[in-house]
Amino acid sequence: MDKFENRKFVIYGIMVLIGLIFIGRLFYIQVIDDSYKLSAENQALVHTTLYPSRGVIYDRNGEVIVYNQASYDLMVIPKQVDKDLDTLKFCGVLGISKDDFIKKMEKCRRYSRYRASAFEKQITDENWVSISGKLFQYPGFFGQKRTLRKYALPVAAQVLGFVGEASRDNINKDAFYRPGDYLGISGLETWYEKNLRGKRGVKVYKRDVHNRIMGSYREGKLDTLPVAGENLVSTLDLYLQEYGEKLMANKRGSIVAIEPESGEILALVSSPNYDPNMLVGRARSKNYSALASNDSLNPLFNRAINAVYRPGSIFKLVQGLIGLQTHVINLNTRILCKRSIIKCHGTHTNDNLFGAIQHSCNPYFREVYRRLIQGGEFSNIYDDSRYGLGVWRDYVTSFGLGVRLPTDISGVSKGFVPDVAFYNKWYGDGGWAFSTIYSNSIGEGEMGVTPLQMANLAAILGNRGYYYTPHFIKSIGDKGPREEYLKRNYTHIDSSYFYVVIDALAAVVNETGGTARRARMDSIIICGKTGTVQNPTTPDHSVFMAFAPKDNPKIAIAVYVEEAGFGGTWAAPISSLMIEKYLTGEIKRPAKEQRILDANFLIPVKKSNESH
Repeated sequence: MDKFENRKFVIYGIMVLIGLIFIGRLFYIQVIDDSYKLSAENQALVHTTLYPSRGVIYDRNGEVIVYNQASYDLMVIPKQVDKDLDTLKFCGVLGISKDDFIKKMEKCRRYSRYRASAFEKQITDENWVSISGKLFQYPGFFGQKRTLRKYALPVAAQVLGFVGEASRDNINKDAFYRPGDYLGISGLETWYEKNLRGKRGVKVYKRDVHNRIMGSYREGKLDTLPVAGENLVSTLDLYLQEYGEKLMANKRGSIVAIEPESGEILALVSSPNYDPNMLVGRARSKNYSALASNDSLNPLFNRAINAVYRPGSIFKLVQGLIGLQTHVINLNTRILCKRSIIKCHGTHTNDNLFGAIQHSCNPYFREVYRRLIQGGEFSNIYDDSRYGLGVWRDYVTSFGLGVRLPTDISGVSKGFVPDVAFYNKWYGDGGWAFSTIYSNSIGEGEMGVTPLQMANLAAILGNRGYYYTPHFIKSIGDKGPREEYLKRNYTHIDSSYFYVVIDALAAVVNETGGTARRARMDSIIICGKTGTVQNPTTPDHSVFMAFAPKDNPKIAIAVYVEEAGFGGTWAAPISSLMIEKYLTGEIKRPAKEQRILDANFLIPVKKSNESH
């Protein structure tokens, strides 16, 4: 009997213990951990996203380039929309057609009949004033605050890029993004997206059984504030950029200006261009389609970093430096100007390197290239040419040519410097030698460079043999530029060889008979080289590359004007005006400026026979 009595107490004890466990668990759930409560209440809560302000972009002098303007998305909860909605009147408020209304509403219903989604996006603050005052008449519709990008001046569109709505692919690749988010689509906006975008916040409201907002939930304890994106200080000079775009109006081509001592890009102009404000707000999609379909001008194409041209006579500078470094020539080597083997211009006959650069002598640099390619390392002419081309190409690529400069913007082309594999594929193994490829000697043939690479070459010459990778951003928030932009990149040429080239470049601009006299300034010694890039059927491209001042240069520049002819006629004076604007802050040669402003090369012109 006592045995069963003891069992009874054990059972009682177990029951009490189980009861205490249940009571403790209920106390934890209801008092300490409110996640179950929140889950139950979730059906009665409204979570509203608070979008952060995107980081502001400044120029190198602290001038605002890109900032934010208040805008609104018109949200809708389809279930709450009045069945007797006066559609035509509502469409009149928004300025949309009835067909647009039907399409937008159907899309929102497909998303959810009970949850809010964007009916009309990116409504400017000015337009929202008139819309918001009438929304009380239309249940189910309400505004959600956003921001739009705004531009201080209508310039630098291809550099800055634009912002657009995150695609399904964007959302799948990065869990940060949700439907309705915006992100950088091109230019600096996409390259520095993670710095600019900031962090979302949230505001939690409670609603009643009729889906009406009843105020903040739990006095805002679950709310979080948005965190603004980091500001960027760019390397651009806003007013130099504006001036460059003014000079390039009615022209196809580009201007790239770099500070040699840092690699900072001062201006990057691609023309024709467009006003960046066109790709903001409700009209963005329509405007983008119009820009993209303009095949004749192609304003979305960034010629400064994407277009690949033959370098023309400017490449002779690289050719001469390689010749000095490999000792196939010296400073006093004279070469006859044999015009029977390749055309040339001017009255020179037997130049040394200085004179050959000043007069842009084709036969001189053809012979230098021949000595480089056929150096006599092998008795077989084809083996010798393959070896020589490999050595030559290694020197050329050390100047940043034929390689993609790791600039902080997407879409940079690497140009083209031919190698042995290319010619073997083109002509067959053993089917080519110097006589097949000699056009490379004067920057024609298969050579291809971008304007960015040409401006960087000018910086290399100004620095006497090295460059910093060209880049657009000086600082991100309170941090400086990326580490790789602080490192010098050296060419394979000894710095002592650059001085004769620089003296010759000064003569090209400043001495009588130089091909770039139109670039000359009285107060500043500009060192430069003209180029006339050949086109078979249309006028040649006008090209000029320069740096200034001669000693301790502050600006290096390359200008391309497509189908404009001789480099000294158009590209050289444009460069000179840009240099004057940057170094002095004003233009004291109004006649020279007006001549450039009046020029229109969008109108076809006849092919010229002017010299290079």
